[in-house]
Amino acid sequence: MAKVYVGLGTNLGDKEQNLRDAVQKIEEQIGEVVSLSAFYVTAPWGFTSENSFLNAAACVETELSPLDVLQKTQTIEHELGRMKKSINGAYSDRLIDIDLLMYEDLVLSVTSPTGVELNLPHPLMTERDFVMKPLAEIAPELVHPVLGKTMRELISSSCQQ
Repeated sequence: MAKVYVGLGTNLGDKEQNLRDAVQKIEEQIGEVVSLSAFYVTAPWGFTSENSFLNAAACVETELSPLDVLQKTQTIEHELGRMKKSINGAYSDRLIDIDLLMYEDLVLSVTSPTGVELNLPHPLMTERDFVMKPLAEIAPELVHPVLGKTMRELISSSCQQ
């Protein structure tokens, strides 16, 4: 079993229910959710919107490969009503967003058969407080495999900047 860390976000509709529905589908299709952060209200990142986000992080134990987890998260997003992905940094409002943040201590850059890039750990995770705060809540001692620092250390250093 591998431990996979995912970030969840939504800024449309019944936000709390969107996150709960995503967690339920992750349990059904990917593996057991062994920890789930609190839900954090955050401002949009990378675009302007009147809709605040609700974000969380979860740790999932899975037997799936990283590419299979990516495919399943995209399927879940589609099942929950997300019809378009962010492309080339063009972000928009969304019913649900599930980002694969880390897969164990794997460092990986690969393109799926459908042409979707998977980079682990997520290349922008440390720039996003809405990812790091929930992740540090559930896994403070988790070590970033590239930076060599724990989530607690990374969140502490970003708060001092």
